[in-house]
Amino acid sequence: MTVIALVVGMVWGMLYTAPDFRQGNSYRIIYIHVPAAVVALAGYYVMAIAGAVSLIWKMKMADIAMKSCAPIGAALTFVALVTGAIWGKPTWGTWWVWDARITSMLILLFLYLGVVALHEAYDNKEAAGKACAVLALVGTVNIPIIYKSVDWWYSLHQPASIKFTGESSIDPSMLYPLLLMIAAFYLMFTCALLMNMRAEILERERRTKWVRKLAEGEGQ
Repeated sequence: MTVIALVVGMVWGMLYTAPDFRQGNSYRIIYIHVPAAVVALAGYYVMAIAGAVSLIWKMKMADIAMKSCAPIGAALTFVALVTGAIWGKPTWGTWWVWDARITSMLILLFLYLGVVALHEAYDNKEAAGKACAVLALVGTVNIPIIYKSVDWWYSLHQPASIKFTGESSIDPSMLYPLLLMIAAFYLMFTCALLMNMRAEILERERRTKWVRKLAEGEGQ
C-alpha cells in the first residue's frame, strides 16, 4: 500500500499536473520536499512523546520507540534540506541561505543526530534513554519556531499553502497529489519505525530464550 501510494502520488505530481505559472516545472520537487519536511516534524513529536513516556513511566517500549524514530527523522530532515536546496537554486538563485526556516530545520537535523549519538555514547541503556529523552523534550522548542518562522521573521519561504481552516492557496490539481504523497510518507515512516523497533527489541532480547528460538526457526 505504501509503495502504491508513493508511485501513484509521484507519477501524478510529476507527470500530470500543470507547470506553475511562475516557477515552471521546478516546483514539482514539492512532492518530495514538502512530505519529507511535514513527516520529519511529526516524527519529532512522536520521538519527544515517547521520550516523555520513557522518562516519566520508565516504559522500555517508549525508549525503543524514541531510539527507533531518531534515524528515520534524521533521514527525512536531510531529504527535506537537500530537496529544498535543489528547489532554492532556480527559485532564489542560490543553494543555501541562512533563512530562519532553513536554519531551524538544520537544527532539527542536529537534534535527531544528537539523539542517535547519545544512544551510542552510553553503554548503560537506562542512562542513554534518560539523556536522549531530555534532549528530545528540550528540542521541542524548535518545532513551533519552524512552523512560525515565516511569520515571525523575514523569510524567503512563502507562508503555508495548505490550510486546515480556510482556503488553501495551492491549486487543487497540485494539492491532491501532494496530499497523497504526504499520506504515503506517513505510511513509510510508520513502516520504517515498526521495522526499527522490531530490530531493536530483538537486539536487546538476543540472549533470551524466545529470541534464540525465533532465530533457530528462521535459520531452518
